Amino acid sequence: MARTRTVFRCMSCGAGTPKWSGRCASCGDWNTLSEELEVDEPTVVPLAASTPPTPITQLSAVGGSPVATGIAELDRVLGGGLVPGSVSLLGGEPGVGKSTLVLQVLAARARAGARVLYVTGEESVDQVRLRAERVGALHDDLLLAAETAMGNVGVHIEATQPELVVVDSVQTLHDQRFTSAPGSVTQVRECAHRLVQIAKSTGTTVLLVGHVTKDGQLAGPRVLEHVVDTVLSLEGDRQHDLRILRAAKHRFGSTDEIGMFTVHGRGLVDLPDPSSLLLGDRTPGLPGSLVVPALEGHRPLLVEVQALVASSSLPQPRRSVQGLDSGRLSLLLAVLQQRVGVEIGKHDVYAMTVGGVKVVEPGADLAVCLATVSSAIGKDVPAGVIACAEVGLGGELRQVSRLERRLAEAARLGFTTAIVPHSAPAMSVPIEVLRAPTVKAAMHLAGLAA
Repeated sequence: MARTRTVFRCMSCGAGTPKWSGRCASCGDWNTLSEELEVDEPTVVPLAASTPPTPITQLSAVGGSPVATGIAELDRVLGGGLVPGSVSLLGGEPGVGKSTLVLQVLAARARAGARVLYVTGEESVDQVRLRAERVGALHDDLLLAAETAMGNVGVHIEATQPELVVVDSVQTLHDQRFTSAPGSVTQVRECAHRLVQIAKSTGTTVLLVGHVTKDGQLAGPRVLEHVVDTVLSLEGDRQHDLRILRAAKHRFGSTDEIGMFTVHGRGLVDLPDPSSLLLGDRTPGLPGSLVVPALEGHRPLLVEVQALVASSSLPQPRRSVQGLDSGRLSLLLAVLQQRVGVEIGKHDVYAMTVGGVKVVEPGADLAVCLATVSSAIGKDVPAGVIACAEVGLGGELRQVSRLERRLAEAARLGFTTAIVPHSAPAMSVPIEVLRAPTVKAAMHLAGLAA
């Protein structure tokens, strides 16, 4: 006879304990234990493996070829498309566009002749139908089911035999064999395992939508990210129309590529040339403004960095950052104070990237320094100048990766001069390259010297 027991299970690692404590004894995370009611059931251990081991040379790789989703930016991130039999997890903040994106993917596959299934656990079928009409996703081969019971989801997949299944979201599913609530560690783990088994045994591609916590992490046990093949993250600021798709894990390819979209009335639209959008409203001749050719994966992005230096009456001047690493800004301000001689210790400093893009790579260091000095002295940097280099604690400039690709993108958009480290390799780019060994030398080249 089955027995029930109370278990406090960690939301991070899935470890269970009979008593609650503030810290998980297994992974060390704080305040992650959640109370669950579990049922002890006898387990059946198979006596033999279901399939005998096979030499790897006799296996075919044809079934592992990706199938294009019909969304160009998504295919870029996935390295060509979704692999049959794979399980992918898409996470993101509420309202960022996860459900809209997966609905567009289903519609694109349906128009290509594939039968697809959308399982919604958060909305009614009427609500999904209205959104599908808005984004132009109505198609006879797009099947829709409002279901939260994992057993019924398996029945729907077996009955319809779709090529692609979307479950929105995995935290709403529940397995009737367990008494814990939907979204608990046990339910998310077991439902994810069953979906993985269905995908591998039938060759059906499964795309899961996942919730995120207030810290931006995927909700549920960490094992959820381990059992799936691909983990995607859709990022964006609600005050901006830009959306960025990243791959945190991808078993079938690289995780260096990103996809970029803009939000329109008909859903998410591919953005093949994001630099033009990010610089569309830039005002030349403005002190404290400079463009940096940042690198997101393999894609160069030209982003405007702005800085504002203002007098402060506070004992501790403010340091406000948006889109940049706050710790990195403090380091760069210390370099300007000690190595360059720019007196900003008693001033408020505000720094940001324009357009809602986050730039945390060290290649933006020199641009931040020059923009800060430009604002401090009230003198602008010429409009056709860009800067790209890492700044060391001694004020020296260091190389960054794929510099030639960055400068080629800047030249394509009309920039004429680039300030780079003195040690940068020789490059064949249609842009004037000015080399500087230190931040102070770069200030002279940018016309910011006293």
